[in-house]
Amino acid sequence: MKKFFKLDEHKTTVKIEIYAGIATFLAMAYILVVNPNNLLVNGTLDSRWPSVFVATAIGSFLGTLLMSLVANKPFGASSTMGVNAMIGTVIGGGVGFSFSYGNGMFIILLAGIIFLLLSVIPVGKKKTTLREAIFDGTPKCIINAVPVGIGLFITFIGLKNSGIITSNPFTLLQLIDFGNYENFANGTAWGAIVTLVGLFIIAVLSHYKIKGSIIIGILSSTLLAIPLGVANLDILLGKVDGISWRFWENIASYFGSDGVFLSVFKEGLTLPENSLLTFIMLILTFIMLDLFDTIGTIVGCSSNAKLTDEDGKPQDYNKIMYADSVTTCLSALVGTSTVSTFVESGAGIAEGGKTGLTSLTIAILFLLSIFLLPLFAFIPIEAASAALIYVGVLMIKNIKIIDFENLKDAIPSFLTIIIIPLSYSITDGMGIGIIAYFVINVLIYIVDLIKGTKPKFPISFISIIVTILFLIYFLVPTIV
Repeated sequence: MKKFFKLDEHKTTVKIEIYAGIATFLAMAYILVVNPNNLLVNGTLDSRWPSVFVATAIGSFLGTLLMSLVANKPFGASSTMGVNAMIGTVIGGGVGFSFSYGNGMFIILLAGIIFLLLSVIPVGKKKTTLREAIFDGTPKCIINAVPVGIGLFITFIGLKNSGIITSNPFTLLQLIDFGNYENFANGTAWGAIVTLVGLFIIAVLSHYKIKGSIIIGILSSTLLAIPLGVANLDILLGKVDGISWRFWENIASYFGSDGVFLSVFKEGLTLPENSLLTFIMLILTFIMLDLFDTIGTIVGCSSNAKLTDEDGKPQDYNKIMYADSVTTCLSALVGTSTVSTFVESGAGIAEGGKTGLTSLTIAILFLLSIFLLPLFAFIPIEAASAALIYVGVLMIKNIKIIDFENLKDAIPSFLTIIIIPLSYSITDGMGIGIIAYFVINVLIYIVDLIKGTKPKFPISFISIIVTILFLIYFLVPTIV
């Protein structure tokens, strides 16, 4: 393993990598239960729930395994949040047509195939792939801003999932009111306390450089969650609908005639009448989501793990993107929404994970989850949220490399940073930042021309194309 994963070269050990893998998995494990709920309108009441759970576990296993063996990177992969909600909306009829589950998987498959072609087709004299050319054409200030935006994003996810930040009809968001005892009665305040205790444990242990601090923090807060009523013991006892120790029934459901395995071929080609244009626009939308969500996540995690070159480009970029694009296709075939790199990978990176041994550990745990669903589902999302907030703290340090004195870079960078968490989308944040960069720099170029200077045109051809793609993404409606 030392030789295959180049542990000595990365100055890491088997023990550190395994700890890192466990930490990332514990931070990601919530997806096993949340993904089926997002894809199916009726949640556990839908007979396909166990089938989608198995599909989620298999898709996560395959995607993370590819990241391990092909790219040798410490990134976990699973059905991405946001994308799964969008596919759930498509399946639920929220885009104007009653698309079937297989239709949704077919959209993902086609987007994945195009995604894969972008990752392997060479372009230009240097014979780089189109995806690499897109990365190279993205303004450097945006690339530098993405890790910071993701740091805030992952922190916001943790604060929201824990209940520390709640909705407010007047200000949109607010800190939970610990003085309102109804929040203790309904368990929301206790959930917030579980997260804060977990975060404090992780902080103290990390201060003393104790390995496994994130794992200890998650498990400790899980134990605290039991007497506080935040963790549901009925899950371990198999008393919750859709969550059962009878794994053989879940597997049988997955491969059964009503299961989601290969649903893309069973019903994917049968589209609702007059839905072709909407179908095409959905494919384009998911291509954009796949492309820029992945670029943003990879840049953020690689930067945090110090696995980038002097230009901020992730090491082995093409291998990472190849693994990710193949994974997108596989996720549709096994019956789950787009499987891609997870920002929660930062939890393992914070534990010191730097190689594919970390992701191999994650992959094995996802495979085991098929047989131990209640055990992994028992870990409350509030406990995992502590790790997410801690990772956000680590990622925010990247802000010091952004040049805020240069306003034509600073404003697009700031918009990228703030839009990512507020829109709950890496793609939206990058899109607004790139468009802002284009507009500001072109206007400055025009003014300089009028003034009689001879400035160099500041926008590359690839940047122009990317800007146009984002304008289409933002302005063209999905329902046509």
